[in-house]
Amino acid sequence: MTKPIVAIIGRPNVGKSTLFNRIVKAKTAIVDDTPGVTRDRNYAETDWAGKLFTLVDTGGFIPKTSDTIEIATREQSILAIDEADVLVFLVDVRTGITTEDLELAEIVKKRFKGGKVVLAANKSDNANFELEVGDFYKLGLGEPHPISASIGRRIGDFLDEIVLGFVKKENIDEAIGLKLAVIGKPNVGKSSFVNVLLGKNQQIVTEIPGTTRDAIDTSFKYYGKDFTLIDTAGLRKKTKITNSIEFYSTLRTSRAIERCDLAILLIDGSQELSVQDIRVFQEAYEHRKPMILVVNKWDLVEKDEKTMRNYSDYLDSKLPEFRHIPKIFTSTITKRRVLNVMELVEKVYGEFNKRISTSKLNEVMEQTIFHSPPPSKTGKLIKIKYVSQVKTAPPVFVFFANEPTLIEEPYRKFLERRIREEFSFTGVPLTIEFRKKSKD
Repeated sequence: MTKPIVAIIGRPNVGKSTLFNRIVKAKTAIVDDTPGVTRDRNYAETDWAGKLFTLVDTGGFIPKTSDTIEIATREQSILAIDEADVLVFLVDVRTGITTEDLELAEIVKKRFKGGKVVLAANKSDNANFELEVGDFYKLGLGEPHPISASIGRRIGDFLDEIVLGFVKKENIDEAIGLKLAVIGKPNVGKSSFVNVLLGKNQQIVTEIPGTTRDAIDTSFKYYGKDFTLIDTAGLRKKTKITNSIEFYSTLRTSRAIERCDLAILLIDGSQELSVQDIRVFQEAYEHRKPMILVVNKWDLVEKDEKTMRNYSDYLDSKLPEFRHIPKIFTSTITKRRVLNVMELVEKVYGEFNKRISTSKLNEVMEQTIFHSPPPSKTGKLIKIKYVSQVKTAPPVFVFFANEPTLIEEPYRKFLERRIREEFSFTGVPLTIEFRKKSKD
């Protein structure tokens, strides 16, 4: 049995993201005084009274607008209404009923037939405000529940009402599979890429850079296997983060990299590699994540039979330390090769968990070290006794030597190259350590 979906909807700035954060007990959604901060639906798994459910935060619903972002945000709110099991309709007790509240209520009554709606009058910070909630009966959505998301007032009773009828944790299927973070600088096609993989418009997609602000999780199946896609806000240069929204968006992306199992890095193949692109690579590498490089927008490139090879060589020259990352050239417009990325995902993650036996490893590396021993600036002879892979996911190799502190970085890189030449580890960061061999 899958988890019920609870979606929080309402007009802008009624406190939806604050309530979301209160329920999931973490600062997951971006909260700012600026109306319209939340654009895409933001998902989180949470529980109350032993009952698991998926909570969805939506952007503010604006019924009449010509703004591209606001139109897309409205469409996402409608999509959340269509997929939810329970709707939390949030209103602001301090401003009373507005035209937007009335219009959204009519949409809910037309589209959400048979579903459960919990009407919440937010910002009821004390008993005096509770006297004002009766006016919200006019929305025709049942009894209004006075709550305060910011201070947590009456949240417990409110959650009891939401989970009424939900089943206990032990009856819920929690399988989410491999977590894949789709990362890259703004406007390289991350949300479009996710939409092609999912086969539906799960995220807002426009030509405006930075449309996706929160990291969005979406579970899906590929040939019967479970996966979760994390679509992230584009990483930006710190000098361009001019307000709190931009700051927290970048922070969410970094956290998405931290919690993913594999990173899918998108770049724009119609442009040269930028400093921002390189920083995205470096951040994923620093977190020791397996990676796949997707060269997107390949349909925009004028090409012949050598173009792909030439661009691949260009990337290798710009990112020599990342040559082991597999590259795939895609177009989300034509959908060419997008689904092939999933084949690479399974291959690379298999490499991430690969273990080389100590005997096989030493058989290869003994010859390497014999023919190319580590140089020593001090003149002291450095002897590497043996090597062992001590960890997988990510792989860690330890070389035991008599003078490990004298082995310098160029030789470490040399040993890493030799391990890759012999054992591949495609797309996988390797850690090479040197330790002193203990006396027998």
